[in-house]
Amino acid sequence: MSDKIYLYDTTLRDGAQGEGISFSLYDKLQITERLDEIGIDFIEGGYPLSNDKDAEYFQKVAQSPPQYAQISAFGMTRRRGMTAEEDPGMRALVDSQAPICTVVGKTWDFHVREVLRVSLEENLAMVADSVRFLRDVGRCVMYDAEHFFDGYQANPDYALETLRRAAEAGAEWIILCDTNGGSMPDTIAALTKKAREAVAPWDVRIGIHCHNDCDLAVANSIAAVQAGAEQVQGTINGFGERCGNADLISIAGVLGVKLDYEVLAEGGLRRLTELSRFVYETANMNFRNSQPFVGSSAFAHKGGMHVHAVNRVSSSYEHMNPEEVGNERRILVSELSGRSNIMALTARYNLQNNRPLMDRVLTRVVQLENEGYQFESAVASFDLLVRRCAGIFHPHFERIKYHVEVEVDPEGQLVTEATVKLNVKGETRHEVAEGDGPVNALDAALRKALLPTYPQLADMRLVDYKVRVVNSEAGTAARIRVFIESRDGSDTWGTIGVSENIIEASWMALADAIEYKLYKDQATDLSAEPAVGVRSAS
Repeated sequence: MSDKIYLYDTTLRDGAQGEGISFSLYDKLQITERLDEIGIDFIEGGYPLSNDKDAEYFQKVAQSPPQYAQISAFGMTRRRGMTAEEDPGMRALVDSQAPICTVVGKTWDFHVREVLRVSLEENLAMVADSVRFLRDVGRCVMYDAEHFFDGYQANPDYALETLRRAAEAGAEWIILCDTNGGSMPDTIAALTKKAREAVAPWDVRIGIHCHNDCDLAVANSIAAVQAGAEQVQGTINGFGERCGNADLISIAGVLGVKLDYEVLAEGGLRRLTELSRFVYETANMNFRNSQPFVGSSAFAHKGGMHVHAVNRVSSSYEHMNPEEVGNERRILVSELSGRSNIMALTARYNLQNNRPLMDRVLTRVVQLENEGYQFESAVASFDLLVRRCAGIFHPHFERIKYHVEVEVDPEGQLVTEATVKLNVKGETRHEVAEGDGPVNALDAALRKALLPTYPQLADMRLVDYKVRVVNSEAGTAARIRVFIESRDGSDTWGTIGVSENIIEASWMALADAIEYKLYKDQATDLSAEPAVGVRSAS
């Protein structure tokens, strides 16, 4: 065993099966880039046979491969009654161009008989044929042994034979799956050792894939590692079907910080909090404050002897330094929430030598975060904020007023109309436009007013729009956070607006998106270099 444990992320496939989670193609590409940046070893992009979005993902990522991670395509063993060469799922894996193919097969004899409805021997042939076919066309094959732990307890000889057939056919990795999430850590450890012994004659490595139905997915994954597994599969923030998957954030924290394994690229552990929150924002989900390692409450202390002790010796009530995973210590009464993330964001602007400006930026961001802003996924709005604090923000247009009206026409159809009145370089522009909704109508009216002066806005489009209630306890008077993702021919960027009025919050995010586009095209920022915080569309 080496000190390296490989992390395999399946957020884009298994995580997307969680209730209420849906990633766009752009979301998937951005998450891939973030995972690659911190040093995740394997990224499972999806199931190329299942939908056009997943198939297109593999085409896009092949054009601009990750620098560190390897991309995996997910599929199933060949269907009964046909060869692997004939099977459309096998062909889709090959056509994906992914260098790694992860193939799931049945290990539990109950599933073979009652779900696949084939003989036990035919299932073994399906496993071997699928692995061999993919190896013969030059792919690295990871075999996911579905329901291994339940299957072993029902029929140990058969469960182990499925692993042997995959290993003999050329699988480089065999992944033991606790698919129902009902196993205990001692069982996971014991059967991981049994699996290693069963495939010892072949050059194959063992991994673990746990679901969280007993809230033990992380513990089970660690137990497997301590029993000899060298790869852990999971999802960021534990997203997934039912109760979710093993949380790779906690896995990386435990293995990398507590057990001193090599798990991520240099500096990757310090970006775990940033990554976790980015994926929450991308999925349009609220952060889990109590999430270990990265939650905003993970290192929070409130009153009494705890605060007194932590102020003297931080380790008195903390198991580790929060900065090791990019988090921060919070004394709740001092309102220091979000400060380490703010520092991380401002670091890219090289403001270390301009202390007064950095202080202004930090003060303003703290104020805005208290109002409900969140800049992890809205780096374009943050870019504009820094410009404002530096006194170098010069608006390309100024709002005089706007009006949005929604009415029902005689045929019962909704009609939305927006009117905007702007000052554009000293000239008043007054335009009206209809749209499919208030935001679409506002966007159309804005473009109508600005395009004569800024024709480059023609290649900019809105690709995502998310709404979040910030303080739900206020009911219908709650503040609304609107996140908008925009795109042009080369880049994608995010902007944010917060207001009690959803239209006003949308206007803020729209206006920032346009301002950022215009500044970006001018290719100037604080250091007179191309604007930072924007990600390549490829």
